[in-house]
Amino acid sequence: MKIAVVGATGAIGRTFLKVLSERNFPMDELYLFASARSARQELECRGKIYKVEELDEHSFDRGVDIALFSAGGEISLKYAPIAAAEGCVVVDNSSAWRMKDDVPLVVPEVNPEDIKWHKGIIANPNCSTIQAVAALWPLHRAYGVKRIVYSTYQAVAGAGMSGVRDLEEGLKGGAPKKFPHPIAGNCLPQIDVFLEDGYTKEEEKMINETRKIMHAPELKATATCVRVPVFYGHSESINAEFEKPYDLAELRELLRNSPGIVVQDDPGAGIYPMPVNAAGADDVYVGRIRRDNSVESGVNLWVVSDSTRKGAAYNAIQIAELLSKNNLPWKRAIN
Repeated sequence: MKIAVVGATGAIGRTFLKVLSERNFPMDELYLFASARSARQELECRGKIYKVEELDEHSFDRGVDIALFSAGGEISLKYAPIAAAEGCVVVDNSSAWRMKDDVPLVVPEVNPEDIKWHKGIIANPNCSTIQAVAALWPLHRAYGVKRIVYSTYQAVAGAGMSGVRDLEEGLKGGAPKKFPHPIAGNCLPQIDVFLEDGYTKEEEKMINETRKIMHAPELKATATCVRVPVFYGHSESINAEFEKPYDLAELRELLRNSPGIVVQDDPGAGIYPMPVNAAGADDVYVGRIRRDNSVESGVNLWVVSDSTRKGAAYNAIQIAELLSKNNLPWKRAIN
């Protein structure tokens, strides 16, 4: 199988290569693409050195089967249709395609069946959404989630290498270049731009993407997203209200038995999820599981995951693994 990585020199692109190296993905050939500025760099994957090529309209003429995109929305809007027209399946990490009606938005532990109706492009959800729905999905199936309150504490890696550099330089007293205010020793209640209703685009993404992934268009949800001075690992306080009553011990057991979820919930012993422990891992960690006594059937969860791994590269490669098992790519399989 021929695989391409678009945006290979960026933070997520490099993590794609790490995850591909770690997993037994059926990859025969690998092509790396980036902008003209980043082309000709050399990157390693599975012990082999690859030279990065400049992305252009002919990059996918060579029979690429699956392309992992993480190069920004404008690049995805231009090049994903070109790749799809060549019979390639694009798994896109930008926000460009997520809310398009004919593009599946997939978290493999939640809605893997949605890949079956793709038309050459599959969207990888927002990093903060992925870990949230992974934790909520088994509870939604059992009890029916009717309302969600998200409060996120998101690492600077979610803003790419420039976000990481802002924290590194800020710790030395340097001025911010990526963020509107210093991030070192600070919390910024703004991720992405503000919209007319006072929410940020990140908050809107979490709300709308949750509804699409969980096939719950009427789900009541709200969000506040905050950037915090942590390098890797997003943390989320999730308050969920259910349609049905639940037993707390049963709820914990549901989470323990759910794929991709690790329960760390012994607060008396100081055991709960923390980003310092989640960094570099692919699981979603859940703890501080407790009943919300202010409503009839509510729960509070503390959810932590690495935004560059499960929140981006690992989730995308899980989608690629589903594609490989379903005998895709799409057009060449049809023709």
